[in-house]
Amino acid sequence: MLSDKIFSSLADFFELGGPVVVLLIVVSVITLTIILFKIFQFTVSAVGNNQALYSELRKLVTASEDQVARTLTVSRNIFAPMILDATNCDKTEEAFKRLQAAAEIRFVKLESGFRFLDTVVQLAPLLGLFGTVLGMIEAFQALQAAGTQVDPSLLAGGIWVALLTTAVGLIIAIPTAMSLAWLESRVEKERVFFDWAIALVFESKIDNS
Repeated sequence: MLSDKIFSSLADFFELGGPVVVLLIVVSVITLTIILFKIFQFTVSAVGNNQALYSELRKLVTASEDQVARTLTVSRNIFAPMILDATNCDKTEEAFKRLQAAAEIRFVKLESGFRFLDTVVQLAPLLGLFGTVLGMIEAFQALQAAGTQVDPSLLAGGIWVALLTTAVGLIIAIPTAMSLAWLESRVEKERVFFDWAIALVFESKIDNS
């Protein structure tokens, strides 16, 4: 059966790579889960997707606050409720600091999991290299045990098996680094947008007062 062949191939793969490959595969599953969750979280919260909200907020100087408030109310953006609060609160330094503190809490939630992903980017290649070193040691031990009956294919086979762990480590680290860079860019874009929106709201309240 096809499933039996797949399980047999996976078993052979894990046997060749050893415990290091097994560890890397476990890490890759956790990493993929976190990345998919962050993509879902960012999509639901419209993180980095605020072009429509940006266009409406630019009208704040000329449009009525009720019109902008309606746009903020229906927006899926995670910071829309806070910007709406800014349009209704008094223009004071305390209110500004309160909004900044509340926003920072939400940014921390958005960045949850980033540290783990960054750790994977740094450690996956090192774990792969560690597995390669262990594999090379085993290959040379087998070569020594062969004595005068040295078979070059024995050493070559041991080397490619040892290099397998490095390849697995890089296969995990590279996509993770790319995903982390994309996620961080979305958060940074959202941070810049929020700072601009709050500053615009407070400045408009000054002009209208």
